[in-house]
Amino acid sequence: MDISATPALPWRQAPRIAVRALWAGETWRSLMHLVTGSLIGALGGILIGVLLVPAFAAFLTVVVPVLVLGAILLVSSVLTVVQRSRHSAYLGVRWPDTSFTKPAAFELRAVLDFLRNPRTWRQFAYHVISGVYGPLAGFFAVAAWTFGPAMLFSPLFGATTTGLSPRHWILFALGVIVTFGAPWITRLFSWVDELMARQLLGTNRVEELQTRVTDLAASRDSTVDAADAERRRIERDLHDGAQQRLTSLAMNLGIARATLTDLPEDASRALAQAHEESKQVLTDLRDLVRGLHPAVLEDRGLDAALSAVAARSPVPVRVKVDMDRRAPRDVEGVAYFVVSEALTNAARHSDAQHAAVEVQLDGERLRLKVTDDGRGGADPEAGTGLKGLADRVRSVDGTFHLTSPLGGPTTIEAELPCAS
Repeated sequence: MDISATPALPWRQAPRIAVRALWAGETWRSLMHLVTGSLIGALGGILIGVLLVPAFAAFLTVVVPVLVLGAILLVSSVLTVVQRSRHSAYLGVRWPDTSFTKPAAFELRAVLDFLRNPRTWRQFAYHVISGVYGPLAGFFAVAAWTFGPAMLFSPLFGATTTGLSPRHWILFALGVIVTFGAPWITRLFSWVDELMARQLLGTNRVEELQTRVTDLAASRDSTVDAADAERRRIERDLHDGAQQRLTSLAMNLGIARATLTDLPEDASRALAQAHEESKQVLTDLRDLVRGLHPAVLEDRGLDAALSAVAARSPVPVRVKVDMDRRAPRDVEGVAYFVVSEALTNAARHSDAQHAAVEVQLDGERLRLKVTDDGRGGADPEAGTGLKGLADRVRSVDGTFHLTSPLGGPTTIEAELPCAS
């Protein structure tokens, strides 16, 4: 650090700062923080001490000390909520989580799991320290605010006819120092308490990252669910609206084409073209709806849906599906999308003559493997949709792997978690 660049201390403003600190809101909030902390800390220390006696004095059985220790740590969790509320109310501390840490059930296994949690013991350590630090900090803060003014005004009550003695002037000077130093003493004790609370009642970096990952996973799941609901709405609207109207239009054009036989040649040709175009649009729309989420996937599962995809593929496809149960709906949708897009790419870009699809449900992992004998050289950055496949797989925490050397073959492998 460049000392020459450091601004000079505002010594001329020091008296005004010292006076303003006497009635500053931060000062009195810190004082209230210490006073309430002394009461809560003393009460918590007494409760923990009382509960520790049967835990370490008797040892009549193995279960009793463990249950008593579990009760101690449960009391510690309640105190954690109270202490966090105190820090938030008076010091404005924001906690990364507000969960009430306690055993999931009053069972021996749940208590033991609770005891193994490092956060439990950090919280317990704070309450043990607070049982001593809280009353001491509150005492010194209150003493500074009490004895400082008392010494400051002591000469008014100790003056005699001979005037003030040196002792009175010394008390007056000490009163000035202690009175104007009381706000800073209060803030110092409060800052130390806040520092300990952040380290022991809060979460460490690993726990913050775990919480962040959990939040992101929940957000991701909500986004996927919202997208799935929107896709189903679009599919329903297309099926019940546009698709029905196109079907009616194709039927009317077909009837007109069959009945109006005396039209001029140009008109007949235009009518026939419109009829064929309407049927093609209807076919394209049905393919689009099927690509969004085919009904066969919803009704009969992944095996039937992939068999339907293979039957429509211009490249001969051998399909092998080994599943003893249905996978989750979102996983089935991703698997269907991966296989369908991979076969579409094989037909359009690889000049493949044969392709194979293997699907296996192994425990809690759904493994996909799509292979074609095309020319290879597939590049995710070439705009063939491979990057989109990888993104879809990652959306359900799966893994995606592509192998496509020049000359082939091209192999796409994916693993999707599908815990039931």
